[in-house]
Amino acid sequence: MNDRRTTLRNTAFSSIGIYAEYFLGMVASIVIARHLGPGHYGVYSMFIWFAAIGIVVTNSGITTGVIKFIAEFRGNGNEAMIRPLLTYMRRVQAWHMVLVVGLAGAGLALAGHRWANTPNLVEFLLLAAAVAMRAPYMFNIAVTRGFEAFDATARVSMVAAPLNLALVVGAVLLKAPMFWFLVVYTTSSAIFLGISWWQARRLVARVPPAVPMANELSQRIRRHLRIVSVTIVVSFLITSDVEIVFLNTFASSAEAGYFKVAYQLATGMMLLVPGVFAAVLLPMMSKALSRGRDQAAQKFVAVTTYLVMLSAPVVIFGVCFASPIIDLLYGSRYGAAAPVFAVAILASAIGTANQGATSLLVSADRQHTILVMVVAFGAIKLTLDALLIRQFALQGAMVAILTEAVSSSTAYVLIGIRVSGARLDGRRLAAVALAAAGAALLALPVLLLRMPVLLTVLLGGVVVLGSYGVLTLWLPCWSRGDIAQLQELHARFARNWPRPLHRLLLRAGERASARAERTA
Repeated sequence: MNDRRTTLRNTAFSSIGIYAEYFLGMVASIVIARHLGPGHYGVYSMFIWFAAIGIVVTNSGITTGVIKFIAEFRGNGNEAMIRPLLTYMRRVQAWHMVLVVGLAGAGLALAGHRWANTPNLVEFLLLAAAVAMRAPYMFNIAVTRGFEAFDATARVSMVAAPLNLALVVGAVLLKAPMFWFLVVYTTSSAIFLGISWWQARRLVARVPPAVPMANELSQRIRRHLRIVSVTIVVSFLITSDVEIVFLNTFASSAEAGYFKVAYQLATGMMLLVPGVFAAVLLPMMSKALSRGRDQAAQKFVAVTTYLVMLSAPVVIFGVCFASPIIDLLYGSRYGAAAPVFAVAILASAIGTANQGATSLLVSADRQHTILVMVVAFGAIKLTLDALLIRQFALQGAMVAILTEAVSSSTAYVLIGIRVSGARLDGRRLAAVALAAAGAALLALPVLLLRMPVLLTVLLGGVVVLGSYGVLTLWLPCWSRGDIAQLQELHARFARNWPRPLHRLLLRAGERASARAERTA
């Protein structure tokens, strides 16, 4: 199998696994949220967040190291080092897990009574068991990715995710209280662990017998863990919905529930649009940088522009139709989550715009710069959360996530400009903003039609996507090469139908060619 076919095959299986697990996980979370209501769902979400941070700390630097070093050993023909690597990493993971569970238990015993909505002993044991199974599950997934066995990753998702959803639906049909959803979470953790263990074991069985680990390799692994661990943990605090902990503490569990559904839906919608594109940014940027600084600068400008273009219609749709979207998915009890969803999807889009800059910094070996920025903005976000949520509750959380997104993305992009020597294409970005504003104005009247919620959301999506697409073609949003590619795709898959779109693409191509000649 040639490299191109292998890449396409891996991309397909990876996408199947990611999107299946995300979609079914989102359906499960919607079912739980509608069943429990905002108050109980806010507490449940905080418990799951505790488990999530436990998993991240347990695996901090380990899973990325497993992927990196397995791929490296396979590339240089040193596969005999894979077994000692896995043995060492599992030992480190075990010590991390003991530390995490021990510190969490001690913290609960010493200060749990001072905090509202803390887990009791049985709930704590369930969460600890879930961490003890989900962390090795993520380790096994890292092993499959290191072997580039994305079909194995997809099998895990395609089997375990539906079983998890079935358990959730069963608990809802039995009208189970919140405690039993923690039981479901722990049970599904065992399912994910078992299936992933089988897939990873099958791959490792092909590896040659182990050889002693060299001191140089041990030092590289420890250095990797030191640098990456802090970055991963603090990055999780920045990108995760840590605000639900502060809301449960300083406001109410219901407001935590509103924030949870809004933030999860917003980040998920944004992930689905640039997700596939973002997956290829790092190798793309590394390749461009290897060819010279000018190539990297051009790629950085193009990537940033395309990320903004891809994110804009999602933001317009989410902001304009926040209320009907929340009502359709979660019900009228979650109506207060609509403005949070509008702010969260804007913050997610702003955060998406800096992915080109972060890929450039990694490619340029600026990991220490990224580490400093991650720590700084992590401290800023936690400080804003503590101050604003204490004073303004849910509104404070909205201000905190938007402020952090704007400040961190601006900083990353400015540093990317400095490193590459590039200048962003202000004209194209302004045209994208104008197209987005025009699409919003055309979509807002749909809300005045007072149709059923489902029809409102569907029609709104069609109007936003259609009008935004047309406006980007009328305005200077696309380059001459982009238009040519669109024309080729339209001719190949739609045989230039409908004809108005064909004529629109022709005129857009003519205008793009004229602009290119004027600037040449």
